[in-house]
Amino acid sequence: METLDSLFYGFSVALQWENLIFVFIGVLAGTIIGMLPGLGPVSAIAIMIPITFGMNPASALILMAGVYYGAIFGGSTSSILLNAPGVAGTVATSFDGYPLAKRGQAGKALAIAAYSSFVGGTVSIFGLMLIAPLLAKFAVSFGPAEYFALMVLGLTAVVSLSDKSLVKGLIAAVVGVMISIIGIDLQTGTLRYTFGVSQLYEGIEFLIVALGIFALAEVFVMLVNGGQKQNQHHIGSLKLNKREVKEMGPPVIRSSVLGFFTGVLPGAGATIASFLGYSVEKRIAKDGDTFGKGNVKGVAAPEAANNAACSGSFVPLLTLGVPGSGTTAVLLGALLIMGVSPGPLMFQDRPDVFWGVIASMYIGNIFLLLLNLPLIPLFAKILEIPRAMLLSLIIVFCMIGVYGLSFSLFDLGLLLGFGLLGFGMRMYGFPAAPLILALILGDIMEKSMRQALQISQGDWMVFIHKPISVTLLGLALLSLFIPVINKMIKRKQKANIEMKA
Repeated sequence: METLDSLFYGFSVALQWENLIFVFIGVLAGTIIGMLPGLGPVSAIAIMIPITFGMNPASALILMAGVYYGAIFGGSTSSILLNAPGVAGTVATSFDGYPLAKRGQAGKALAIAAYSSFVGGTVSIFGLMLIAPLLAKFAVSFGPAEYFALMVLGLTAVVSLSDKSLVKGLIAAVVGVMISIIGIDLQTGTLRYTFGVSQLYEGIEFLIVALGIFALAEVFVMLVNGGQKQNQHHIGSLKLNKREVKEMGPPVIRSSVLGFFTGVLPGAGATIASFLGYSVEKRIAKDGDTFGKGNVKGVAAPEAANNAACSGSFVPLLTLGVPGSGTTAVLLGALLIMGVSPGPLMFQDRPDVFWGVIASMYIGNIFLLLLNLPLIPLFAKILEIPRAMLLSLIIVFCMIGVYGLSFSLFDLGLLLGFGLLGFGMRMYGFPAAPLILALILGDIMEKSMRQALQISQGDWMVFIHKPISVTLLGLALLSLFIPVINKMIKRKQKANIEMKA
């Protein structure tokens, strides 16, 4: 009953006319941004941060959450039509969606993606509503040592899931921690990494780094790849027959549950969830050999999983204050800028933000379905926006956002510097998520570690004396070593196969 009462309170917040408008704007903007290849939800949310300045935190998070799940929802369009995923979480959708489009069934593939995304998003909102309060009650017992261990786990989990190289993920995380401690140490008065530059005494604003690493870097990447031409396809019919609906039902339910629990894990996210959903369905399907050739289950499973993971990633963010992905890391930064600290006490301190966002997700999912089905042919034309206009808009948003912070030209220089850093990282395969996560968690980790050491009078054993913290630190070590062990096993298996050959 308590949960239902809280949910009704959330709906009273989400159904306010201004919040309904923000939900609509968020999912519409997210859908459009998700459709544009290369411009993912992280960049979109980073661009949104300056727009949310001065807004009520509940309305701001409702808007940005709408952009997030709208981008995941919309990313399937470019995956299916162009084989160019708008976001990483929809890469698996292109495996069967694009072959369907080539057969003249793009409309059907887009409709399957829309229905599956709606079911996945709705199932995961129920999970978020039921699991988040239980997790928050448990998290209240956390002290500084447990929080430090939790932050370490969140960071190592993201690093371990770095696309290509664990070492590059670790390097990116170290750079993020170094950026987070730039400025005056308020406890000791020591200047750290300021190099005598007075503008760095107060540290570097999160927004400058986020806009540079994601949005401006994306501009540079688009400029480099500017000569690529886009293909266009006939949309076709959106109708599904009974056999297709019956065929996609079980995979959608299974992938929704799988995607939600994948999203709950710190470090996992929509991309991992979509690939898991796709691979599971391919393994258990009787017609698994047709996956990759236009199987409707190959579109339904990853779409349900990635949208479920999107809502699932809000569980660790809102209840523990630990972002589970690069996108939720940017959301965490935005909340901190607005003076809202996500964590176990958020239920009591800011119920309007917590329950308002959950209720808005129900409304947002309905908006997405109503928007996407009838407007799919129209949205497809947005893919034809001139690249020069798109790049100009991103640059203007970035500059206004950063200059509005402090009216400082030095900060604009920093923005350019971080843009070049982000571009270099993209070119040489360094993941940006560990850097941005370390930037956010670095300061919190340092404070928690200092508090724990002060309480224990400088005894470092405080981190392994408490069962929760030692368990979390153990999981952090496992998350780092398991990928290494897996690689060693695969190399050994490959060597054995080559020897037998």
